[in-house]
Amino acid sequence: MNLSDEFIHVQGFVALIYRFLLNIVVTGSIIYFLYYKRTQRRDFLFTFFMVSTTIFLMIFLLESIKLQVGFALGLFAIFGILRYRTDTLPVREMTYLFAIIGISVINSLSNENISYAELLATNLLFIIMFWVLETTLFIRHLSTKLVIYEKIELIKPSRQEELINDLKERTGLNIQRVEVGQVDFLKDVAFVKVYYASDKGVNTADSIQRGSDFIGE
Repeated sequence: MNLSDEFIHVQGFVALIYRFLLNIVVTGSIIYFLYYKRTQRRDFLFTFFMVSTTIFLMIFLLESIKLQVGFALGLFAIFGILRYRTDTLPVREMTYLFAIIGISVINSLSNENISYAELLATNLLFIIMFWVLETTLFIRHLSTKLVIYEKIELIKPSRQEELINDLKERTGLNIQRVEVGQVDFLKDVAFVKVYYASDKGVNTADSIQRGSDFIGE
């Protein structure tokens, strides 16, 4: 792209905005109404939206340079290396990494068929999506904690309300729901995952699935 090129290709710019909005409406409806309404997990909702946005913008803008299968596979191989050759990254950090790589690829490989306006709009869309998904003004997040619980007589489905009230009293958290996992009758304990409303957003404890994760074993 040189300075004599048009700043904006109206047809391409309009197609970018329309298709992006269509993609967000369709994928957003699935993610929000079918997933988020059931789980209240803002961290995974964040991941789904940003992966959808990154894939859409990469394919749309780089279509003209005819990406080969090898290039696409090489891009995703990066995540395989990071996943298996390093300490496991939380899904949120992996999403940021994926989006940052996607933005860098778009900005470096976009050719003369992509106007400055389309490229600028693409980068702004990334920033807007990150801001909307990171703020707590629009989307409520349920944080999670793993509790080793000793009153196993309360884990029965018929006594779930008693279980939640007991956990609220003992933890001081505004618990919305619980999930009972492994039960050890020999030790009279059960692993209970509690979901509680939090105004502080996502915390690192959200990714803890085992008691040993607290000490990094």
